Amino acid sequence: MGITVTSSSFGKSRDGKEIRRYTMSNAKGMSASVINLGAILTELKVPDADGNIKDVVLGFDNGEKYYKNPSFFGAVIGPNANRIGGAVYTIDGVEYRLAVNDNDNNLHSDFEKGYHVQLWDAEVHADGVTFSLEDSDGNMGFPGNKKLQITYTLDEENGLTLHYHGSSDKKTILNPTNHSYFNLAGHDAGSIEGHALWLKSGSYTPVAAGAIPTGEIAPVQGTPMDFTEKKVVGKEIDADTEQLKLTGGYDHNWVIEGADGSLQHIATVWSPDGRRVMKVYTTLPGVQFYAGNFIDEQTGKEGVVYNKRHGLCLETQYYPDTIHHDNFPSCVFGEGKEYDSVTVYRFE
Repeated sequence: MGITVTSSSFGKSRDGKEIRRYTMSNAKGMSASVINLGAILTELKVPDADGNIKDVVLGFDNGEKYYKNPSFFGAVIGPNANRIGGAVYTIDGVEYRLAVNDNDNNLHSDFEKGYHVQLWDAEVHADGVTFSLEDSDGNMGFPGNKKLQITYTLDEENGLTLHYHGSSDKKTILNPTNHSYFNLAGHDAGSIEGHALWLKSGSYTPVAAGAIPTGEIAPVQGTPMDFTEKKVVGKEIDADTEQLKLTGGYDHNWVIEGADGSLQHIATVWSPDGRRVMKVYTTLPGVQFYAGNFIDEQTGKEGVVYNKRHGLCLETQYYPDTIHHDNFPSCVFGEGKEYDSVTVYRFE
């Protein structure tokens, strides 16, 4: 049968344009729905070991609700995901100022203008959809006329691939990510603390107040940050340690071991019953594991009430605030140096 891609209306944008939803389906019962608003992943239906199909990402029932999306459910964040300390940075001696929207810092570029609330152009392929966006020089405090594409592709092995490609005519920060919240027991199943996690990472980037990295790359061994062996997420999430107290639980960047730009298996997540497993692959050097500590009570899909820790994120990325740390991998692109990355979420 192969992959099918269908399209339907999913609401209206702020300026009255149609929000379209594109649904990719395979022969095994897996489907992924993405909309042209924010290139947002709104639905991910996946079978478990017994063939029971559940929607495993948090979200909303229509496009309009994604404009008020304080937790960024499913969205592509750009041009820069995560935090920049002081909401200011310098490239080649020129200072650029960003929205101060997270204490004294910048988070996710701009809450009102970021890529997560823009209408993208969409082009349907045989097995997926490519979303494209153009962004003008200086918008949101980021230099360069930028172009970003993200292609979502579904395969017959229950893998959803996200391929990002970006360019700019000036040096700029390009560090997009997808901010989906996963609950492998189903988006309506409540807390993710019973899930288990493995990370291909022996070190992470500790943070100071405001969740800005200190610049240190610290070993996880002997700390609650150690997921080098499969561990239940809730086991040490509330441990009496400074790092977890600063962020209300897990919300840190883990350093991918041996990251060299090739596609690597970097994480595995198990549902509490072990019947649904997600493996994450990426070409990027870091992953933000966020346990949903600050999901505010809100009504999501099918009238389900979401709350604290009802979903977890594995946001593949360059490290947070990397622009201020020479020992972190650089996310400055442009002037012929193009951004390109691949992330895969595969279900078994």
